[in-house]
Amino acid sequence: MSVLELLTHGDGVSRSVAALLLAMSIASWVIILWKAWLLRGGTRDVLRSIAAFWQSSTLADAEHRLKAFDKATLVSPAVAALKSIAAGAPEGTLGAAVDRNQRLTRVLRDALHGALRRLQAGQILLATVGATAPFVGLLGTVWGIYGALSGIAGQTGGFTIDKVAGPVGEALVMTAFGLAVAIPAVLAYNVFGRVIGRIEAELEGFAHDLLASFGTPPAPAPAAALPPARPMPV
Repeated sequence: MSVLELLTHGDGVSRSVAALLLAMSIASWVIILWKAWLLRGGTRDVLRSIAAFWQSSTLADAEHRLKAFDKATLVSPAVAALKSIAAGAPEGTLGAAVDRNQRLTRVLRDALHGALRRLQAGQILLATVGATAPFVGLLGTVWGIYGALSGIAGQTGGFTIDKVAGPVGEALVMTAFGLAVAIPAVLAYNVFGRVIGRIEAELEGFAHDLLASFGTPPAPAPAAALPPARPMPV
């Protein structure tokens, strides 16, 4: 029996399980292809973008250079945030009332969080599919075996192995479907997670370097007043 015939002869539960597995497979492959395109350069593009920034003469020149290297737009938000701080905050706003280092920390944190949200997008779906797809397929198998045994019990005549092997084998196909959906999702989750971890470390280091280089250095502490010198005894 082909897969189409199996779904055609199945009941509502079997068809629902198959439809759910198909939806999970399509969603996971869409995420896999999109993240593969997003992370196609890996940490190489991020390192080249950071090197291009430090080799630039001005912020405008840095933005122009990043267009050639930062294909995933992961480093450019931090540079744009730094440029906004250089322009200054509007007068009369709460942003203008705080210290420059605090404003720079805030905008760099927002830029970093935005880049990390793009990197982490879809990871939860891949993890969910990888964890639940085998159990969804197992549900279809258990239900199919139950239906097969119920049908065999209602038949008349002698019991033979072919009456059991066929329906049970057809029910086990659901478990294979579940594994076929889960394995690519788990592999992609692990591979993408490792790449994302490296990129996240580079972006955090870049943000710390920007804060240390373009922030206002702390004012030196005033020297403690020395006590008046006592006259030397004669």
